[in-house]
Amino acid sequence: MPSVSTIAQAEEVQKTSPEQAIPLYQSILAGPKGSRPNELAALIHDSRTLITSIPKAKTAKIIRTLIDYFSEIPNTLPLQIDVCKQTIQWTVQEKRIFLKQALETRLIALYLDNKMYSDALALVATLLKELKKLDDKMMLVEVQLLESRVCHALRNLPKAKAALTSARTSANSIYCPPLLQAALDMQSGILHAEEKDYKTGFSYFYETLEGYSSLEDPRAISALKYMLLCKVMLNLSEDIQSILNSKVALKYRGVEVEAMKTIATAHQNRSLQEFEQALATYRDELNNDPIIRSHLASLYDKLLEQNLVRVIEPFSRVEISHIADLVKLPAQQVEVKLSQMILDKTFLGVLDQGAGCLVVFEETPVDKTYDSALDTMKNMANVVESLYEKASRLT
Repeated sequence: MPSVSTIAQAEEVQKTSPEQAIPLYQSILAGPKGSRPNELAALIHDSRTLITSIPKAKTAKIIRTLIDYFSEIPNTLPLQIDVCKQTIQWTVQEKRIFLKQALETRLIALYLDNKMYSDALALVATLLKELKKLDDKMMLVEVQLLESRVCHALRNLPKAKAALTSARTSANSIYCPPLLQAALDMQSGILHAEEKDYKTGFSYFYETLEGYSSLEDPRAISALKYMLLCKVMLNLSEDIQSILNSKVALKYRGVEVEAMKTIATAHQNRSLQEFEQALATYRDELNNDPIIRSHLASLYDKLLEQNLVRVIEPFSRVEISHIADLVKLPAQQVEVKLSQMILDKTFLGVLDQGAGCLVVFEETPVDKTYDSALDTMKNMANVVESLYEKASRLT
C-alpha cells in the first residue's frame, strides 16, 4: 500500500494547486506497491472536469503523463487501449486537436504492442492525412516510424522501408530529438538486418546504443544485443568480447547480454549441442524478442547445414540413423533437413528411404565445352553483322 505521508502530501498540494496534485495521486495508484490500474483509469476519467479549467498546454501534459504511467503496470494493454479511446472521444468533443493527435499516436503504439496490426494501419492512414495538412513534422516522423514498425511486424518489408524513408525525410527538415533519432536508427538497423546486410545494421545499432545510453534509456540494452547478433551473423564472434569491454557496453552487462555471449561461443565452436543448450538455458531472454528469435532460427539452420555437410563428407553411403547419432538430433529432423539440402543443391545425393540410407554422389566436373561454343557462335554473329553493315555502306 502507498505510504500515509505520500497521500498526505498529495492532499496538502490539492488545497493550493489541484493540477499539481493529480500526478501525485497518479503515482500512488501506479506505484509498485499499489499497481491499481482500474483506479488510475477512473482518475483519468474523473479529472476531466478539473482539466477543462486548466490551460490547454498543461492539460495535454497532464493527460499524457497519466496515460504514460500505465506502461509501468504489467498486463494492462487492453485497459490502456480503452482509456486511450475514451480520452480521444473526449478530446474530439472538446475540440482539442493536438492532444487528440498525440493520443492517437500513443494508441497506434498500443495497437502494435497488442498485435492489432489492421487497427494500427487504419489509424495510421487517417492520422497521416491530418498531420500532412497541419504540417506537424515532429509528430509526422513518429507516426511514419510506427507505420514502418507495424509493416515490419506484418513482414511487409518494402512498405516498412518506404515508411522509414519517409520518416527520415521528414526528420531531416526539423530538429530531431535524440530519443526519436535513436528510434529511427534502431528501425534502420532492424530492416538492414532483415536484408542480411548485417554490417550496415551493426553501424545503425551502434548509433542507437550511443543515443539511448547518453539518455539512460533502458532500450539501450536491446541495441547492444542486436549489435552482438550482427557480429554473430557475420561470423565475427571473436569481436564480441572487445565490444562488451567497451565503456558504453560495460554498464549493460547482465543476463540478456550473457545469453548473446553464450550463443556467440556456441557458434564459434560450431556446436549444435551448445547452441541448443543456450536456447534452453536462456529461453526467456532469446525467445521473447521477435528480432533475435527470427535471426537465431536462421543461424541454427545454417549451423545445422554446416554440421551435416561435415559429417557426411567422408561417406558415399551412410545410414540416416548414424548421421542422427553423430549430430545428436532426432532421425526424423535430420531426414527432413537432408531432403531440403538435396533440393537446394547443397550437395548431390538421394535419400533411399526403403533402406534408411543417404547416398552421396561425387561432384562431376562441369564441362565448359558448350559454354565456350555458345560464346564463339555469339562472337561470330557479331563479326558477320559488322561485316554486313560495312558491305552495305560500300554499295
